[in-house]
Parts: sequence; C-alpha cells; structure tokens
Amino acid sequence: QVQLVESGGGLVQAGGSLRLSCAASGSIFSINNMGWYRQAPGKQRELVAAIGSLGTTTYTNSMKGRFTISRGNAKNTVYLQMNSLKPEDTAVYYCNLRQLGGDYWGQGTQVTVSS
Repeated sequence: QVQLVESGGGLVQAGGSLRLSCAASGSIFSINNMGWYRQAPGKQRELVAAIGSLGTTTYTNSMKGRFTISRGNAKNTVYLQMNSLKPEDTAVYYCNLRQLGGDYWGQGTQVTVSS
C-alpha cells in the first residue's frame, strides 16, 4: 500500500505563488510516475503536471510556464511550484502516484486564488 500526504495549499492573491508538497510512503517502486491533478467545483479532475522516475515532465498547456513540478532528493516526494496564480487556478489539488499494479491518490489540498 502507498500513502500520499499533501501540504502547502491555502489562500493567495492573484499573481502570487504557492508551493505544494507531497510525501509518499509505503511500498514504492523505483519506477513510478508522480503528478498533480486538480478539480474545481463542478468540473472534472484534470492533470496539472507529472514527472517520471528519470525526471521527464509533462504539463497541461495552460499551466506551462507558470507551474513547475519537481522531485525531492529522496524521490518519494514531489513538489509543485505555482507562480502567477490566477483565480481560475482555484481548485482542490491532488497528488498522484502511479506504478505497476497501483494508482494512488492523496486526500487533496485546497488552493484558493482571490482576485
């Protein structure tokens, strides 16, 4: 089993920055993909960014250039640096870990951007 714990959400003004963190524990394989998704009220959950074990990154176009995903040295942590935040970035942000035989989610952290 794998557990994911997110932190770093909160309330920020438009144009501000936040850094989300996710720590994974449990049976984590060396090859995995970690990512951040978000879900706004009344909308489907969408990919924000993902990073593979070797550091390959993927971003949804609307976040590219504003958000940066990275892994910690321990490889079982993932960060999302969010800059130039907009009110439309308001959502619950979820950490995800995907590996052979499993797809795991954190409990989510709320990000609210005020205009």
